[in-house]
Amino acid sequence: MQKKSYEMRLRSIVILLICLLTTSLQAANYSIDTRQVRQHWDGWGVSLCWWAAQCGKWDDEKIDEIVEWLVSPDGLNYSHFRYNIGGGEDPQNRHCTLHHMAQGKGLRAEMEGFKDFSGDQYHWERDSAQRKILLKIREKRPDAVFEAFSNSCPYYMTWSGCVAGNKDGGKDNLRPEYYEEFAHYLVDVCKHYKEAYGIEFKTLEPFNESLTNYWYQGGSQEGCHFDAQSQIRFLRVLAPILQQSGLSTILSASDETSVAHSIQAFEAYRDADVLPLIGQWNTHTYEGNNEQRIHLSSLAREAGKPLWMSETGSGGKGIEGNLKMTQRLLDDIRYLRPEAWFDWQYMEERSDQWCTIRGSFTGQTYEKVKNYYVRQQITRFTGRGYDIVESDNPQSLAAVNATRDTLVLVLLGGETETKHDILIQGSKIKVKKAYRTSATEDMAKIKKGIRVKGHTLSVVLPKQSITTIISITRPPLTSPIKGEQN
Repeated sequence: MQKKSYEMRLRSIVILLICLLTTSLQAANYSIDTRQVRQHWDGWGVSLCWWAAQCGKWDDEKIDEIVEWLVSPDGLNYSHFRYNIGGGEDPQNRHCTLHHMAQGKGLRAEMEGFKDFSGDQYHWERDSAQRKILLKIREKRPDAVFEAFSNSCPYYMTWSGCVAGNKDGGKDNLRPEYYEEFAHYLVDVCKHYKEAYGIEFKTLEPFNESLTNYWYQGGSQEGCHFDAQSQIRFLRVLAPILQQSGLSTILSASDETSVAHSIQAFEAYRDADVLPLIGQWNTHTYEGNNEQRIHLSSLAREAGKPLWMSETGSGGKGIEGNLKMTQRLLDDIRYLRPEAWFDWQYMEERSDQWCTIRGSFTGQTYEKVKNYYVRQQITRFTGRGYDIVESDNPQSLAAVNATRDTLVLVLLGGETETKHDILIQGSKIKVKKAYRTSATEDMAKIKKGIRVKGHTLSVVLPKQSITTIISITRPPLTSPIKGEQN
């Protein structure tokens, strides 16, 4: 009997130790320093290619609503937008089959160019749907920032005669004898938007994932390979033409698909001494680890170049996929340290991962998907003018507003319920509002599970969730911010 009692007590102790260890593993203790700025934040954004060229054909009241969802401070609060300057496929399809892009990315990937042949007049009436969305964004968001970018030159300037790429996807598709004409094409589009609509693009990006071998004749979207030396040669042609245009638009580059390719291009530009020709560095983060993010960030800062994460997205399933993409966003902000961050698509038809609204382009139906609320947890509360401040936890984002009287914390839940004990350095706080999105909640207001004691904020995070806490700092941070960086 005594032996059995001893075994039961021993078993209880073992179970208690396991519970204590499990609890310890599920707890996170770290600090946030509201005085330590990592980067100034300029805004969140999305490409207009390709959804805008479809949704711009809709009824006006529907366009109004989806744009409101996109730009409103109570919606996604996006302020940065990338307009695609289409190259335009050969109208006669002499070197590719009709609607070949429909076999991959769909008819939505067919972009209109403004010329049909060398020496043709500009057909400015084209691309009216994407333009309608652009102008509606400007109407509803007067402070919007616009970038113009190109996926391919017009078909008649290419080696293959097709805007989807060369016959060999690893070879350039813009003929060198058309460098100057293509440069004028890009700049003329920018000038037209300034003169006709009063929209001056902040930046002009002539490349898109150009070091890859993705782009091939008859492929699923416009694309154009440029090796690094070709990019450099083209920039030397484009830069003086843009400078002489009278526009205040600056060049950005090079929008590579991976951080590794972006580093490769940056170092080639540096070694060729063409970095002075560009005013901003853009990268995508479809691929890349945090060591590469840190490396690219250091290169850009050493060269004094503003940095944008100009395109990314990911597949997956359900909220698990949405939150995995959110972790990439947090890694980009923490390690890459851009000033702006962009989604690739706003609307899709057959996905709830690559978009934040889903519907039918032809049926003019649409709805917010879970990813809308997941993204809104971050973008709605940390718009232009905020500063990203130091946080020790990679599943978190902390930002203070321009007047230094508000601290926003975004916390990502894991596979199990976790408790975050956060030391707030630099100020005391009072929680004003809190929101959560999970499998069963969409930006739900919450009160339970949040406690402030002195300088410590304690938060319980359900599994597979994202929580945003908006706090008032006491007193406001009126003194200079330590370690401030541009």
